[in-house]
Amino acid sequence: MATFQFRTVPHIHAGSGSATELSGIAAPLLAGVERVALVTDQGVRKAGLINAPLDELKAAGLSVLVLDEVIADPPEDMVLAATARAREFGAQLVIGIGGGSSLDTAKLVALLLGSDQPLSEMYGVNKVRGQRLPLILIPTTAGTGSEVTPISVVTVGETTKMGVNDPTLYADLAVLDAALTIGLPRHVTAATGIDAMVHAIEAYTSAIEKNPVSDALALAGLKKLHGSIERACLDGSDMSAREDMLLGALLAGQAFANAPVGAVHALAYPLGGIFHGPHGLSHSLQLPPLVGLHAPAAEALYTQLAAHLDLAGASTEALVDEMERIAEVVGIETRLSQVGVSHNDLPKMAEDAMKVERLLKNNPRPMTLEAAHACYESVL
Repeated sequence: MATFQFRTVPHIHAGSGSATELSGIAAPLLAGVERVALVTDQGVRKAGLINAPLDELKAAGLSVLVLDEVIADPPEDMVLAATARAREFGAQLVIGIGGGSSLDTAKLVALLLGSDQPLSEMYGVNKVRGQRLPLILIPTTAGTGSEVTPISVVTVGETTKMGVNDPTLYADLAVLDAALTIGLPRHVTAATGIDAMVHAIEAYTSAIEKNPVSDALALAGLKKLHGSIERACLDGSDMSAREDMLLGALLAGQAFANAPVGAVHALAYPLGGIFHGPHGLSHSLQLPPLVGLHAPAAEALYTQLAAHLDLAGASTEALVDEMERIAEVVGIETRLSQVGVSHNDLPKMAEDAMKVERLLKNNPRPMTLEAAHACYESVL
């Protein structure tokens, strides 16, 4: 057996309505805690998705500070400001409720409250010193898998996206409640679902740390998502589809947390940092050209994925065709020009993508500046 290691969140609780039982589910973590910081965004708060857990916590006698300033592609300054408010409040535990941006922010708030290390020194892989506060994560989208990953991505300066990747960021508890995803708009459902599918595909083809456990999770996650994303987009109240999407996103998250993603994510970073497009949409746009680029080195793996999804004529082409078909059916953009990118933007985007070395090293094939530019141009 080849040597490998696998890590994940120690406690996962899944079930519709779980958010209404939070104080009981999290009782061991809440023992002795009096003050909690709840990190979310204004959209999630206005939708009422934090009401049930918030009421639960207050009924248990806890004081709760709601930090709802999170925005997409969370800026470093926002993370630091939220941390300062939580520190002044005296938070002893952090809860993140929302999409990937809220969960990523909650991770860093918990970490910065428990460590005296500056955030600027944490960027990269395994660079965290010290510990974090107890952390609970509750996703309201089925996409990023952030609730089970040790990764947090923020925007530094105007457009540069930086990541903290360290086992310290694994939460103590992830709570999956598909009821929280019922009101998710179709476009967001589509983008986040494809995001999760890309996680599974990139984890399965990861060059360095791919292993039997991550493979099994990637396959299981991809199958769940493939069978549910169209159903959830066509009928947003389909609870079975919502549950399958949420579970599929978690499984894919566990996979790529241990077998890291590569160039699809690296090339998507400039799209998020510069144009602030949805995270999953960026990945959907970049997947077809990059699968084509990597095919000479990963043809067998792409064929296995296509066969696992029971695609006719299982092959790399069949996998790409299916992902493009799903994007068309669920109605998300398929060209960079549709999200505001022009030909003049491509050189800068390619240069920025090549800086994401922590991801590019996981590619089945080496990435060059010229190849990055060509991938962008092919979907302009």
